[in-house]
Amino acid sequence: MPHTLCAFHAHPDDEALLTSGTMARAAAEGHRVIVVVATDGDLGLASAEFAGDGRLGQRRLEELRESAQALGVARVEHLGYADSGLADDLQPDPPGRTRFVRADTDEAARRLAAILEEESVDVLLTYDANGGYGHRDHVKVHEVGARAAELAGTPRVLEATVPRDTICRAIALAGKVYRFPPEFDPTSFQRAFSPRAAITHRISVRRYAAAKRASMRAHASQASADGGADRTLAAFLRIPRPVYDLVFGREWFVDPRHPAGAPVAHDVFAGLT
Repeated sequence: MPHTLCAFHAHPDDEALLTSGTMARAAAEGHRVIVVVATDGDLGLASAEFAGDGRLGQRRLEELRESAQALGVARVEHLGYADSGLADDLQPDPPGRTRFVRADTDEAARRLAAILEEESVDVLLTYDANGGYGHRDHVKVHEVGARAAELAGTPRVLEATVPRDTICRAIALAGKVYRFPPEFDPTSFQRAFSPRAAITHRISVRRYAAAKRASMRAHASQASADGGADRTLAAFLRIPRPVYDLVFGREWFVDPRHPAGAPVAHDVFAGLT
C-alpha cells in the first residue's frame, strides 16, 4: 500500500547526506515523497562564484529542486526561515524573515503541520536530539518536527542519525590516508549522532547509491571553496563508485516509540496500516 514520506531538514543539501537514499528508495517503491527545508541555507560556506552576489540562498533552493528531481521527490517546500549559520555570534534577522533558531517553536511547527496534514504524511524524517553534529538549526528541526507531528497526528517520526561508534571508526581510518578540510573536527563526532544501541531502523539503500550521489552532486555550491580549500561534500564525491556504494549504502534512524527489545526494522513503513 502506498504511503507518504516527508523529509524535514534544516538546509538544502542536508537531505542529500542523511536521508536521500531512503527517499529515493521510497519513491522507487511507489510511495509519495516530499521534502521540506526550514531555511534556504544563505549563510552556508561557498566560494565567491556562488555567494559573491548575495544570491546563495536562492541558488541553494534551486540545487535542492535539482536534488529532489534526482531522488524522485514529488514536492519541495521551504518554510521561509533564514539560516542561523555556524558562527558563534548569531546574526541579526534579515528584513522580513526570522533566523530559524529564533523562531517560535509552535509557530514553526504549525507551518510544518499544515503540510503534514495536507499530504496525510505517514512517516516524518527529522534529526535526533543532538541535531546530528550539533548545528543549532538541526537541533531546532528535531524540536519543531516532534511538535508538528504531534499537532498533525503523524503516525511515525524517525530521527535520522548515524551510529556514533561506526562513524568514529570510519573517520579514524579515513584520516590515515586523507587530510580533512580545516573546518572538519573529527573529535566532534565522539559527541554527535546516536549510539548504535539506540538505532531502531537500518535501511539498505545501496541499490539507490547512484541517486544519492546525484543528490549530493546537485549541491555544487556546498562542494565549492575559495583558495583551493577542500570541502567535505567534494571529498565524498571523489570516492570511487564501488567504495561510495559501500560507505553510503545504509541509512539509520531512531524511532522514539519503537518497542523496547523489538528487532531493528529495515523498512521505514514497516507496521503501518
